[in-house]
Amino acid sequence: MTISSGNSFQRDLQYYKFCAYGFLKNLRLYEPFLMLFFLESGLDFFRIGILYGLREISRNLLEIPAGILADAMGRRKTLAISLIFYMLSLLLFYISAGYTFFITAMILYALGDAFRTGTHKAMIFDYLRRKGWEDQKVYYYGHTRSWSQTGSAVAALVAGFFIFITGDFRAIFLFTAIPYLLNLINILSYPGDLDGPLVSAGKKEMTGKLKKVLREFIGTLRNFRMFRYMSNLSLHTGYYQATRDYLQPVLEAFALSMPVMLFLEEAQRTSAVVGITYFLIFFLTALAARRAGAFSKRFGRKSLPLHITLIAGLVMGLSSGWCYHRGFILASVILFIGIYIMENLRKPIGIAYVADMMDDHILATVLSAESQLHSLIAAVLAPVIGLIADKIGMGMALVVISAILLVFSMFVITGHKMSKRSSDEIPSTYTQKTG
Repeated sequence: MTISSGNSFQRDLQYYKFCAYGFLKNLRLYEPFLMLFFLESGLDFFRIGILYGLREISRNLLEIPAGILADAMGRRKTLAISLIFYMLSLLLFYISAGYTFFITAMILYALGDAFRTGTHKAMIFDYLRRKGWEDQKVYYYGHTRSWSQTGSAVAALVAGFFIFITGDFRAIFLFTAIPYLLNLINILSYPGDLDGPLVSAGKKEMTGKLKKVLREFIGTLRNFRMFRYMSNLSLHTGYYQATRDYLQPVLEAFALSMPVMLFLEEAQRTSAVVGITYFLIFFLTALAARRAGAFSKRFGRKSLPLHITLIAGLVMGLSSGWCYHRGFILASVILFIGIYIMENLRKPIGIAYVADMMDDHILATVLSAESQLHSLIAAVLAPVIGLIADKIGMGMALVVISAILLVFSMFVITGHKMSKRSSDEIPSTYTQKTG
């Protein structure tokens, strides 16, 4: 059966496996309550920011080797290793008894992220190439990403209901391991040809091909135009990852300020508001991801929707922080939700555009490079936001960081326009497609 709206790919069995992967991966019951869990554990914003920054730095250091390993040793095994690290991290969060436990759990989670990031996207794009559906990257990836957001929406409702009944933040880490185990089974059922072209190489041949992959990756970073596109994509994602959990204390303040449900305990009111709000957020982000292809087609140049959504996301963050600082909590919540929508609208467009410009056999490596860049941005931003939040308030922290990044984004966009007129040399193994 062919998907409507001009798409020419088919919903075959592998399509549903790809969607199931995203759905199960995002059944992270703890995610809408992670910062609240840390705050309840007695941490201030700066120490929470250190944890987030440590997670991003650890992922940053490991993503390029993990991406190369995925291309060289087989993507299915790489994703299986990722899921095992995730489950170990969840177990450690469940039994955690102090800050050292949190640090170790975050590092294990970063290991899981490092082995996952870019790998599954590369499998999807490799599958599209084999099927002759390369022109459907935005639509296909948008559809699979929408299932990821649907998983997050379901997780928010389930977690909110669980905490509403039990008041226990800690147990949700343990229950999150169940969908990860199911996803492990799903990944191992993928066809072997999605492991990538380097999977059958011998030791000597493997070493040579790894050197070739690394050489081509360095060539990619030297290409000014490609680096600008990666910066555009990574800047908003890094900002999103560093700030997104601050929505949780905003929602908590909103829940406790409402003159309703006063007969409930504070934890119950918070869990109800957080669960329902995150369900609505991920419903909207799923819709945004699914509509990314149609949105991008409204523009003559593929770079234009990336520029627009970058500025829009940062402006919404700045406005949300200002509204929170001034006591307009509902407006702050609505604007904060806009950051989530912009990220999921622009992600399929940006990833597909980067994929269009890359040689297929190092795609996992290059996508991991993009993730490394946004991880580095998030690693720098997370503790800085936390420190500012402890000093002058959470709302003003969002204002300051958003304003700084808005200024920086002007250089990214201007640099991109300059690179359009440049004649940078592109590695001969690449085929560049412009639009």
